[in-house]
Amino acid sequence: MSSALPRPVASTPLVALPSSTDALQRIRHTCAHILAMAVQRLFPEARVTIGPWTDTGFFYDFDCPTPFVAEDLKRIATEMRRIIRADLPIIQETVERESLKAELERLNEPYKLEILDRIPPGEPVTRYFIGSPDVGRTQHPEAEPSLIEPLPIAPQESWWDLCAGPHLSRTGEIHPKAFALESVAGAYWRGDETQAQLQRISGTAWETPEQLQAYLTQQEEARRRDHRKLGKALKLFSIEEAAGGGLVFWHPKGARIRRVIEDYWRQAHTDAGYELLFTPHMANLELWKTSGHFDFYREGMFEAIAVEEQAYQLKPMNCPFHVLTYQHDLHSYREFPLRWAELGTVYRYERSGTLHGLMRVRGFTQDDAHVFCLPDQVTAEILGVLNLTERILSDFGFHDYEVNLSTRPEPSVGSDEIWDLATQALMNALQIKGWQYQTDEGGGAFYGPKIDLKIRDAIGRLWQCSTIQVDFNLPERFQMQYVAADGSRQRPIMIHRAIFGSLERFFGILIENYAGLFPLWLAPVQVKLLPVGESQHDYSSQVVQQLKQLGFRAELDVSAIAWVK
Repeated sequence: MSSALPRPVASTPLVALPSSTDALQRIRHTCAHILAMAVQRLFPEARVTIGPWTDTGFFYDFDCPTPFVAEDLKRIATEMRRIIRADLPIIQETVERESLKAELERLNEPYKLEILDRIPPGEPVTRYFIGSPDVGRTQHPEAEPSLIEPLPIAPQESWWDLCAGPHLSRTGEIHPKAFALESVAGAYWRGDETQAQLQRISGTAWETPEQLQAYLTQQEEARRRDHRKLGKALKLFSIEEAAGGGLVFWHPKGARIRRVIEDYWRQAHTDAGYELLFTPHMANLELWKTSGHFDFYREGMFEAIAVEEQAYQLKPMNCPFHVLTYQHDLHSYREFPLRWAELGTVYRYERSGTLHGLMRVRGFTQDDAHVFCLPDQVTAEILGVLNLTERILSDFGFHDYEVNLSTRPEPSVGSDEIWDLATQALMNALQIKGWQYQTDEGGGAFYGPKIDLKIRDAIGRLWQCSTIQVDFNLPERFQMQYVAADGSRQRPIMIHRAIFGSLERFFGILIENYAGLFPLWLAPVQVKLLPVGESQHDYSSQVVQQLKQLGFRAELDVSAIAWVK
């Protein structure tokens, strides 16, 4: 690495923060409501829209004629602490739809009216009050002097929002020093660029001030490790707007690392009994209708293009191509399991506002693989995938995982019976592996349940990478067959899996995990020679060539020659 580049400094790993528990979700959702109450007390003209909790905090979108500025965030945070210290009750109320509609019209809250209209008929409508006419107030024991002239909170004052919950029972259950407002940014109503432009105030909330400080320190460290900044400084990759954005250009040093990753990946899969495939980048649109992607994933696909009066679609997934490869021959039960892997580039439509360096792009290479097997082989094959995943992630320096078992979502395809069989197979493999896991109800793919692994990096952040999905449905949709032992035709079971998730995103994670200081086996430059004068140049060049012939990634740095004679 040239001395002219900003050199990241290795730091001590930070303490891992707690995952998003039910208690944290209630704290964060309640903070969102307190934020909205504080904003409407300070800016009565502001209209509220939505305010959910997130994995690390909360946000609320406002329609306000006056742009919020940094000084406003300080005032809003102070007002939020005042509401917290008042220890107001939080009360849920089920309300009659028509009377609520009339009240929202009177209050001139058009966004809440739209939300109310979208609640299905017959479903109960609830709202949450902060404060109640018949309950007084108390002072929080952690009360601190106000930073601005206080706005008194009367015992009878209340604020409410249309919401399904859940929330805390009182504002005082939030520690006034365990939250912070982080930013204000533009947002569109319902994420639709054709809708109204709103202002989103985002914050973070935790159970204790110590957790908040750990999070803020982690965020500062994350900014220092930002893969976009380091990728540019280290000349690893770029995103070129002239190419439309969201597509990655791998520069020579980044391409070297990618080649090392790919070579490692291929060898690891060969060792694990996989065969490697190469498949096209597009196919007739009918293929995606058969697979179900057109029905269930249409918004994530680019528009089809016409080729000789046929509609062709850039592939958002590799799986149907592996199915077509399977169907090229009639297979016998004796051939199973079939393990096929591919570094396949896929294309997905992402709105420009959601693109983020290598982490969210429009074209990326999945380390995809599919296993076709018999029913009595499913658990063993899933266990094999778990073992291979552990080996690969460990070799890249990741040893701490959060494991989730994701169950049937809505909408989905397939019978309850096959979903139960697939889910049980995943559970059995996890039990044999001895990994603790959490259940993510409704978090599966539309075609089957899955195991998701989140890896923890050097500063304690979790990243979704590996996934393993059992699929009884694609074999049915494509009428896949094999010849069973009794001569009958049966459906194989299909297991989808990826370990990196995508090379682009995994590379971004590696940059941030190592702060640009890659281990020697991954480093784009393993040896650099610096001749200090013109007379050493030829000899140094010869040494560099010899090192390259021996397999080292070596470079000659002539920057010193210009000033040392």
